[in-house]
Amino acid sequence: MTKKQSDQPPLKGNLLLADPGLLAPTFRRCVLLLTEHAPSIGAHGYILNRPIEKTIGDLLDGPEFEPLQMVPVFFGGPVSREHLTFGSLGWDDSNNSLIYNTHLSAVEARRHLDEGFSVRAFVGYSGWSDGQLESELTEKSWIHREPRRHILDPQDVDQMWSRLMQEISPWHALQAGEPENPSLN
Repeated sequence: MTKKQSDQPPLKGNLLLADPGLLAPTFRRCVLLLTEHAPSIGAHGYILNRPIEKTIGDLLDGPEFEPLQMVPVFFGGPVSREHLTFGSLGWDDSNNSLIYNTHLSAVEARRHLDEGFSVRAFVGYSGWSDGQLESELTEKSWIHREPRRHILDPQDVDQMWSRLMQEISPWHALQAGEPENPSLN
């Protein structure tokens, strides 16, 4: 890790937008919430805009999951895809900031749902070893952004990446408007 990379402040709680040039299918046009980050130990987070078109009711039985039947399931990333975890998202109006909790049990997820949080289930997560994310940021694979309230809107999932890109600059808005597969144009 270079001195410049080690001086980077932790990005925990922030969003990463895939750069338009990042063509890897797993991360193309994705929006990631970094839930842990320290340059010396690595980072991990969850993709917020990859629903798998399933709910908890489609995947899990049992009385503890009954109140969570309609919770949507998302592809969180390529690591540990055999695991499912619950996360909650909310917005703190007084600080204009995102509130998030991850690794919730079914009981905790239900409590957060009852408290008005947006609860999602994630299959897998996205992870980076120490210095890896910093290298990818230096290579401009990712665009760092502070969270916006509209990421909580379940109707915004399909347009989340484009909308966040459009908020950056006119150039980014132009890039966001390009077709996903230009060869089909």
